[in-house]
Amino acid sequence: MQPSPLATTDNILVLGAGELGMALLHELAGQPGVRVTVMLRPSAPGAASADKRQLLAELDRLGVSVVTADVVNDSEQSLATLFSGFDRLISCLGFVAGPGMQLKLTRAALRSAVKHYVPWQFGVDYDQIGYGSPQDLFDEQLDVRQLLRAQSRLQWQIIATGMVTSFLFEPAFGVVDLQHDRVRALGSWDTAVTVTTPEDIARLTVSLLFDPERVNQVTFTAGDTVTYRQLADIIDQTLDRQVERVAWTLPVLEAELAAHPDDSMRKYRAVFAQGQGRGLAQGADLQCRAPDRNHHRQRMAHRAATISVACTARLAC
Repeated sequence: MQPSPLATTDNILVLGAGELGMALLHELAGQPGVRVTVMLRPSAPGAASADKRQLLAELDRLGVSVVTADVVNDSEQSLATLFSGFDRLISCLGFVAGPGMQLKLTRAALRSAVKHYVPWQFGVDYDQIGYGSPQDLFDEQLDVRQLLRAQSRLQWQIIATGMVTSFLFEPAFGVVDLQHDRVRALGSWDTAVTVTTPEDIARLTVSLLFDPERVNQVTFTAGDTVTYRQLADIIDQTLDRQVERVAWTLPVLEAELAAHPDDSMRKYRAVFAQGQGRGLAQGADLQCRAPDRNHHRQRMAHRAATISVACTARLAC
């Protein structure tokens, strides 16, 4: 699939410069006919950290302009005014922004003059999961879809990619626990989960962004879909040793969530243990699918090896 050629300069605003945001900025910076800007949170005067200064230097090297806004504290109208200076808006502000922020950003986009919106929906098949899942943040994602589908002024694209690969290795998530040489399965060892690297999400997003046939719909993409058994096998092969395998069954995870109903990670574990809507391989649009499955498994193996070395170093200190 080839993106349609750009006749004029596209003014694109990317919200956030985290793991996915930076991958997308790198991908967009190499595109002809686009002017790229990123929205960052403002820093207190004179309080920019070394990491922030390094980020700003990298953005300058890429030719990416910077604007500042506070998604949490700025009004919807203030955000809408900012968004109105751009043709396309891509949100890379995930759930870390807090409850209600996905709806706030969508309402601001609808109030603005921006023509094209890609919300933060880089995840599971929320339509299939439906309302009332263990993770209440997913209900907000469905509310966003309802807002977009109920109007016709703003063009939108939703790109479902499955879980960002790095989240599998998030220590708080608890699935891959290399500090204790342990892999846990959510639901069962045959439960499948789709994962896509930030770099491939960025590449897929840019390839779809200028495709008029993908407007006002959900496009399913998949880097790789693995079972937790396959994930444990990859870890074993990478580390050249067998890790402990522990199955977190759905009843156990639901009981833990009932005891800790406000624990966000327990919500994620329970919803992913249910399985439905988390493995996108069968529903993925093959034209948009990342082509090299081995690439993703190599990335998982590389991350496992990197984390294992870091854990070993900490234990040796």
